[in-house]
Parts: sequence; structure tokens; C-alpha cells
Amino acid sequence: MDAFIRAVKFVSQVCGIAAGVLIASAVFVVCHMVFMRYVMNINTIWQTDFVTYSLIAATFIGSPFVLMTRGHVNMDVLPIYLKPRARFWLAVIASVIGIAFCLVMTILTFHLFREAWANNWRSDTMWRARMWIPYSSMPFGLGLLTLQYMVELYCVIAGREPPFGIRDKEVS
Repeated sequence: MDAFIRAVKFVSQVCGIAAGVLIASAVFVVCHMVFMRYVMNINTIWQTDFVTYSLIAATFIGSPFVLMTRGHVNMDVLPIYLKPRARFWLAVIASVIGIAFCLVMTILTFHLFREAWANNWRSDTMWRARMWIPYSSMPFGLGLLTLQYMVELYCVIAGREPPFGIRDKEVS
């Protein structure tokens, strides 16, 4: 189980780096687009699509890293005021719901990806991007998010990590 946990955490870290690269490339392409439009007075074709798809991919691909580092915005008022046992069960229930949601979304987005691949869907813009490429980030990221949720759940149940990252002595 340790090898599985290390592997999922490693993949989540790689996904975090990939998401950062996607965001940085989107920023670079926006700067290129502004230069081409307003300095060179040339129409842009692919830049808007690229930026949109890159930011969507960064969101989905980066989500396992965000969960692993607890980088998401959360409301921890309830867990802070709960007793340790209730906090444990709330974390378990929240993780199970998160796993179920991500698993369903992984399956649904995989069907969307598969349909775009099989039917050779292309964007309606001049760039005519193959839609399976940006759609692939959804099942990929959500599938990895499901695995990261499973690791989080296992670590809470096994006592390796405290529920919601809150140790009993931190709450007073």
C-alpha cells in the first residue's frame, strides 16, 4: 500500500507541475496574442482556443495536486468544532462522497472524450482544433483526483493523517 500511496502522490506532484506549465504557456500565448493584434496589426487564429483549452486542462490536471496539498478553498468551521471521532467520520463521509462524484464524472467525461475521438470532432473556430485533445484532460484529471481521494481516505482511516489535517491538540 505504501508503494501505491507514493506512486499516486508522485503522479499528483507531476500533475501540479504540468498544470503550472500549462498556465505559464497560456500567459505566454496571451502576451503573443496581444503583440500580434495590437503591435503587428495581424489577426490571431489559434491563441484564444489554446489559452481556453490550456486553462481548462490545468484545472483538471492540477486538481489531484491541489487536493494533496490541501490547496483548495474550504470551510473548516464544522470540523474544527467537532470532537475528534465526529471529525473522523465527517472526513470519511466527505471522502466517500468525493470519490463517488469524481468516479461518476470520470466515466461521463471519458464518454465525451471517446465520442469526440470517434467522430473526429473539431472546434468551430478557424483553428479547427481536434476536440479530443482538450477533452482528454477531463477524464485524466478526474481519474487521478479519484485516486488521490482514495489515498486521502486510506490515510485518514489508517491513522496516517488526521481528518482535514487538523490534529486534536490544534483545536482549543
